[in-house]
Amino acid sequence: MKLIDTHTHIYGEEFDEDIVEVIQRAKVAGVEKMFLPNIDITSTDRVFSLCEKYKNCCYAMMGLYPGSVTKDVEGQLSEILAFVEKKDVIAIGEIGLDFYWDKDFAEEQIYAFQTQLDWSKKRDNMPLSIHCRKAFDEILACLKQDNRLKFNGVFHCFGGDKRQAEKVIEMGFYLGIGGVLTFKNAHLAEVVKEIPLSNLVLETDAPYLTPVPHRGKRNEPEYVRIIAEKIAEIKEISLDEVAEVTTENAFKAFQLQN
Repeated sequence: MKLIDTHTHIYGEEFDEDIVEVIQRAKVAGVEKMFLPNIDITSTDRVFSLCEKYKNCCYAMMGLYPGSVTKDVEGQLSEILAFVEKKDVIAIGEIGLDFYWDKDFAEEQIYAFQTQLDWSKKRDNMPLSIHCRKAFDEILACLKQDNRLKFNGVFHCFGGDKRQAEKVIEMGFYLGIGGVLTFKNAHLAEVVKEIPLSNLVLETDAPYLTPVPHRGKRNEPEYVRIIAEKIAEIKEISLDEVAEVTTENAFKAFQLQN
């Protein structure tokens, strides 16, 4: 059985003491590949260092996370773009909009998002890893303004309803399903039940959003198997089928060879 964690921050300081063991545990659980989304200029070296050390296992994405956007958004983007142009990356990410706490830098976030969408467009529709929190309509507006027939990539940590899921899928995206699926009273289970497996990919967002029964502890890639098991339970299919289909979906979403 092969699994892919399509969104994990194992390059973070939370894993400095035991990254070797973390990756080994993931492999034992069947997780063969892990995709690492960048946050901002402070994390770029960490992302590439880990991907260099664990080639054919860890893969880099490069982007400016909306929560890191400041007034100096132009300077931030310029620094990130240099890495997109010079390094081996599989996607532009983690990008998007996050209006959960406040909208102090709403205009800058939108500018950053639109600019990074343009990077993707100019690079043969390079895959995207999109972060969306309390900003679905605004993100949808930016994507429509892009005028692309189809996008490649993933709506990370999808938390919308079925209608929103269908809109995202219609645009070419896959839905990133993680630990929230296991939370008590999570409406996401109802969405996953209705959405075909062919539109889903697995992720952890480690060290965040740890699934039950480990909630409250640090998340890590081995727990992506728990997400796969939950999907199998919801859809009343085998774990092997979930693994096979979501792994193939991950390769398609990020335009990689299986």
